[in-house]
Amino acid sequence: MEIISLQYPIAESEAARAALPKTLAIGHFDGVHRGHQNVIAKAISSARAFGLQGAVMTFHPHPKQVLGRSEQYVACLTPLDEKVERFRRLGVDVVYIVQFDLDFAKVSPFDFVGNMLRPLQVKRAVVGFDFTFGAKGAGKPETLWALGEPDIEVDIVEPFMQDGDKVSSSRIREALMNGRPEEAAELLGEPYAVRGVVVQGEGRGRKIGYPTANIQQEDGFLIPRQGVYAIMAETDGQRYSGVLNIGVKPTFHDNLTEPVMEAHLFDFGGDLYGKTVSVQFIAFLRTEKKFGSIDELIAQIHSDADQAKALLTAYDKK
Repeated sequence: MEIISLQYPIAESEAARAALPKTLAIGHFDGVHRGHQNVIAKAISSARAFGLQGAVMTFHPHPKQVLGRSEQYVACLTPLDEKVERFRRLGVDVVYIVQFDLDFAKVSPFDFVGNMLRPLQVKRAVVGFDFTFGAKGAGKPETLWALGEPDIEVDIVEPFMQDGDKVSSSRIREALMNGRPEEAAELLGEPYAVRGVVVQGEGRGRKIGYPTANIQQEDGFLIPRQGVYAIMAETDGQRYSGVLNIGVKPTFHDNLTEPVMEAHLFDFGGDLYGKTVSVQFIAFLRTEKKFGSIDELIAQIHSDADQAKALLTAYDKK
């Protein structure tokens, strides 16, 4: 899969690299959820049917970040590198990463089609039903259809529905921020995961019989609701089940404000310091609470581990 970074307007050298005609799925695709997968699958199948390249165009950073709409935007579900990897798994031939900045935000729908899609040799564009483009989101799928004539055909993909509502990135964020990872997994097509590096912690877990990996998550991932989760973790190509807490450790701290992510992996006895770990959130077990004694905390951790093991055993059998 080829990855090409672009700025508007497209340089002649980049246009020359795009000599092959292609079908192009266009969108931000945060999360690459089941609705996005439907759009991309349509583009790929169309490309194969007509002997074209199957390509995806995404935008970075998120337009809402650039336009200052922070009240509508919490964090990415998938940082750029993770999103690109998911495109690869979907069979995409070329990924175009368009730099989204204030100048690009002013480009008209007419200029977007004429100065970006046509130089890239786009013969068929595939977009979701709610796709918008151009300055102030003036362009709609029907706009793209009209501006594309006569040389660019447009496929408009209907919403992908789940439990009576459309699948969307905002719906997934809402599920994760309210402790519903199972719902998020249904919408994504796989469990939601974050990635981070194991760093030195306070060492209390080992002293009480439950050694934990203190995971410093990478930037760009939305962190789910604080609390205790049953998880699957992967590091060095190996998968482990476990239990994880996101929180401020109120039993030991009164003024910790930045949540810490600590995972206890079952059946693991090695050294994780400095290693990258990917954590899949399988089920929410409980909210974080302050315990009156260390013994109460240990008893609760033991109960959490038993509950997580039972849930993860059932999950593995699905």
